[in-house]
Amino acid sequence: MASDASEVVRVEEVVKDFRPGFGLRVKRVLHGISFQVRRGEIFGFVGPNGAGKTTTLKILMGLIQSTGGSASILGSDVRETDFRKHVGFLPENPYFYDFLTGREILRFYAKLSGVPAESREERVDTLLDWVGLSHAADARLRTYSKGMLQRTGIAQALVHDPDVIFLDEPMSGLDPIGRMEIRNLILRLRGEGKTVFMNTHILSDVEMLCDRVAVIVHGRIRYEGRIEEFVNDEGRMSELVVSGVAPEVAQRIEEQMGGELRGHGERIAIRLREKHVGEALQLVLGAGADVVSVTPERVTLEEIFLNAVEEGEKDSPGSGARPVRSLHDAAGAAAGISRTAEGGR
Repeated sequence: MASDASEVVRVEEVVKDFRPGFGLRVKRVLHGISFQVRRGEIFGFVGPNGAGKTTTLKILMGLIQSTGGSASILGSDVRETDFRKHVGFLPENPYFYDFLTGREILRFYAKLSGVPAESREERVDTLLDWVGLSHAADARLRTYSKGMLQRTGIAQALVHDPDVIFLDEPMSGLDPIGRMEIRNLILRLRGEGKTVFMNTHILSDVEMLCDRVAVIVHGRIRYEGRIEEFVNDEGRMSELVVSGVAPEVAQRIEEQMGGELRGHGERIAIRLREKHVGEALQLVLGAGADVVSVTPERVTLEEIFLNAVEEGEKDSPGSGARPVRSLHDAAGAAAGISRTAEGGR
């Protein structure tokens, strides 16, 4: 993988083996994964439970060492320590001293992270406001709900104003309003030029927030690319439902525009590329037919995710890694599976 001056996180052919117990066989949980995160982007790292998301994050945070390969953050090997003053981290299950208040725990982390004493209080107050905890700043953490503790964890990850923020399941335990507030906070961080690496299983949040995404299944990266790639206009399809259309008009749409026709009697559905919809509408309306509906198709990240999991399940434990596919290619595969499923109903 070529070096890129704009990259902030670089993972190259990382392998991780665990030995579950004495005398037991080594279990490989990461099979030579590679990806990079660029400066100023929100990167989504998604996969089912047990896929290797948290293991990857622990390697990046220096909590465990990889068996093989290399990983770096801000140009420094993850086994080094000096660069970590520029990194913020929210673990999946943060633990705090529950006899302290929200304000006290953030003061503690601010001091621990080297925030100057003269700006410490202002920084704590700002973060409490950002994560929506100003009203509970002086309540003890033992009285906080799970969602409030999650917000406290995000605040501690940001207390020293890091350049790169790693969030492991940041929406865990949050209600819809809390999730909206944290989404807005993550977008604010990107607006300030921060880089955000987000481990999550909430695909709707990934679609709304992330610039790029990688899908990991059984310790292998299946797809990687920009979110826009799977809604590419050139290949996007729409369904046009019409009634009273003459057979010769329908045939023309089928032959000249590549339309797929189905239905009987007066009403038929025509599936065709979105770029041909305007032309087809003119043809149908000009022939005196009625347009019932026009529905754009959109392959969702969920469909791509499920397709990746399905492909991952087909691989035997000893099989070689399949090549990483772009989201544009993944979208085509997911759309094909979706159409096959519809046809079998």
